[in-house]
Amino acid sequence: MSRFRRFAVDVSPIRDNVAFRWLFIGEAVSVGGTQVTQVAIPLQIYQLTRSSLDVGLVGLAALVPLLVFGLWGGAIADAFNRRTLIIITALGSGTVSLVLMVQALAGLHQVWLLYTCVAVQSAFFAVDSPARRAMVPQLVGPEQLAAANNLFFAMFNFGVIIGPLLAGVLAGGFGFGAAYGFDVASFAVAFVAVFFRLPSLPPAHDARKAGLRSIIEGLVFLRGRHVLLMTFALDIVAMVFGMPRALFPALAANHFHGGIGTAGWLYAAPAVGALIASLSGGWMSRVHKQGVAIIWAILAWGAAITVFGLSSSLIVGLFFLAVAGASDTISAVFRSTMLQAAVPDGMQGRLSGVFMVVVAGGPRLGDLEAGGAAALAGTGFSVISGGIACIALTLLLSALVPAFARYDSREQLQGEREPQPSHA
Repeated sequence: MSRFRRFAVDVSPIRDNVAFRWLFIGEAVSVGGTQVTQVAIPLQIYQLTRSSLDVGLVGLAALVPLLVFGLWGGAIADAFNRRTLIIITALGSGTVSLVLMVQALAGLHQVWLLYTCVAVQSAFFAVDSPARRAMVPQLVGPEQLAAANNLFFAMFNFGVIIGPLLAGVLAGGFGFGAAYGFDVASFAVAFVAVFFRLPSLPPAHDARKAGLRSIIEGLVFLRGRHVLLMTFALDIVAMVFGMPRALFPALAANHFHGGIGTAGWLYAAPAVGALIASLSGGWMSRVHKQGVAIIWAILAWGAAITVFGLSSSLIVGLFFLAVAGASDTISAVFRSTMLQAAVPDGMQGRLSGVFMVVVAGGPRLGDLEAGGAAALAGTGFSVISGGIACIALTLLLSALVPAFARYDSREQLQGEREPQPSHA
């Protein structure tokens, strides 16, 4: 029994902290609907165009707002009440999902409208995500950060499993309007939970106004902090070169000879592995050599994606996608924990904005890279070459910054810290 407890997910942040519990509940309700939409949009575009490149352009449509509003959203999260921010962004995102539902039910078949909705919803997400991430260190103590992050990733990955499967069932059986309608309902429930139960979370007393100077101050904070910069660089490598998500509709139809349901399984498989990693992730709270853990996790991600690209069997392919998802979650938990432990509260929003731009923007660039490579050399080449590039670049970056592998969380990045910028 004691051995099981060592690996079981640590739920103490939910058990001990009422505010964190309601933040978690609100996020848990909405993430499933969001994932339904994120799968339904590329499926609808592929159905309209039969082009993996057009599906890849979904990533570009989301990337530009992420880059513009992500950094600004982080500054806003440091300057304004974070509860108020996520209420506003939930309303905005829910409205976009309503537009998606109406266009599908009306049979408009306008690809440009889908790209526009992706861009607008990405802008709301870019403000929402830093606020939610910045709340976590406000609500839980340093000793519970890894457990809190693991819980969020477990919840997110459960949504990523259910979302694609629901998208396949709803879009395949009832049409895309039903899929987007589910997302609208999930936003409504999440809004009620946050509005009535989450406490007010005002900014720090010395918070700077959300503007260009504030954004630059957040970026300057990273200067010379090579270990923190490596957490961003390694994630970019993994997501840009090793993320074949844009190819799933084409792989489902042409390689595995299936349809929308098969594509749903491909989208869900990484999250199955990620959820298993999270639910057995009690050990993560006891890992102090977090840099080494991240390196090995990303190498495992690249290797699993490479083998997936070589697989001719759907079952084998799904297994290695699950292995990749487990590896990615381990990396993400430690990267989040390292960042939150190193950054003061007054900077949490801005650095969470940078983190969000990298974490959410990397897969969008990956969609574009994978779709472009597939258009030039085929889907198989795109997947396999991306996995190999991920492994090679991870080894290169690790050799260039050896301090990352030596990082020990008990030292709390003491060698990386610099004096805080003056507010005078």
